[in-house]
Amino acid sequence: MKPWIKWTLTGLVALLLAAVVVGALSARRNQQQALAAATAARAQTVVELAASDVVQATTRELSQGLALSGPLKAINSAFVKARVAGELQGLTVREGDFVKAGQVVARVDASEYQSRVQQAQQQADSAKAQVEIVQRQYDNNQALVNQGFISKTALDASQANLNAGKANHNAALAAVAVARKSLDDTVLRAPLSGQVAQRLAQPGERVAIEARVLEIVDLSRLELEASLSAADALAVRPGQTATLQIEGTAQTVNATVARINPSAQAGSRSVLVYLSIDNSAANSGLRQGLFAQGTLGTARAALLAVPVSAVRTDKPSPYVQVVENNQIVHKPVEPGVRGNDAASGEPLVAVKGLADNAVVLQGAVGSLREGTAVKFTQAPAWAAPAAPAASSPKAL
Repeated sequence: MKPWIKWTLTGLVALLLAAVVVGALSARRNQQQALAAATAARAQTVVELAASDVVQATTRELSQGLALSGPLKAINSAFVKARVAGELQGLTVREGDFVKAGQVVARVDASEYQSRVQQAQQQADSAKAQVEIVQRQYDNNQALVNQGFISKTALDASQANLNAGKANHNAALAAVAVARKSLDDTVLRAPLSGQVAQRLAQPGERVAIEARVLEIVDLSRLELEASLSAADALAVRPGQTATLQIEGTAQTVNATVARINPSAQAGSRSVLVYLSIDNSAANSGLRQGLFAQGTLGTARAALLAVPVSAVRTDKPSPYVQVVENNQIVHKPVEPGVRGNDAASGEPLVAVKGLADNAVVLQGAVGSLREGTAVKFTQAPAWAAPAAPAASSPKAL
């Protein structure tokens, strides 16, 4: 091979190797620039938080207690029943209507009972007339005995007849009273003031004795009947308070333990606890039969606490997301006892490993990467003055 051909081939190989090396270095430099740009973009992204997205970790009074649930019941309720049989008349009230104690709500046809009163009265008058006749006979016989015209045996017979006549008259008067009582029972009156919960009969219907016509409930005072285990019931005392959540609403009401059943339920061995609820105007939406659940406070303690939802468990150890220097920091914590805020009823958990007054993200915000920059659209009233917006990096 000629020398110039050998040197030409060597030069071409060297040029090819140089081109490959330059291309690899250029690709790596482009990759590093893209990674640096992405890192800078992430660093410049700012998450905006509202005042409601954070909470201040402070020492709060935790109310520890027992979970309970059950239906609401009116303390005062009653059924209006027919005391005599007959055709129902004059029933105009319906479910939801208000009635007052003693108000006439219905009647039973009184024709038959009026006739019975008249019959009993006539029998009483007849018995009274018989007493008057026997009384005159007794008086005459007593005069004859005093004069010696008849024996004392005849006077004793007159005395017995007089006593029998008076007894018959008294029995007839008692029958009149019974008949009048039945006549009075044809008028049905409300036993208490409240609202009609059920109308169980219709006008014109023939009702029997003790047939239910109306149910009336007084919603001004309600109670919750809760079932607790025997062990839990030992810590319950009258006067303890509970915060209840009403089914289907965000409404919360306060309740107080009014009494505790002295006997355990057969079979389950559970103990019934009754909590009274004042159904004031503010809680006028409460109704009998609604389901309520909540926590009965049995002890209180002042501890550094945060909302239960703020403690995250998507790492091996529980932690909370804290805002420090306008950045997200993950702080490991040790959860303690749980309870409700004694003032608001919010579920809280005591934590260790967190500084007092730390700004903690609520659980609804979700998980943010540690080091993520944040700023407040409107800082909470309790927060320290934030750095000027111009000094914060702008979002891309």
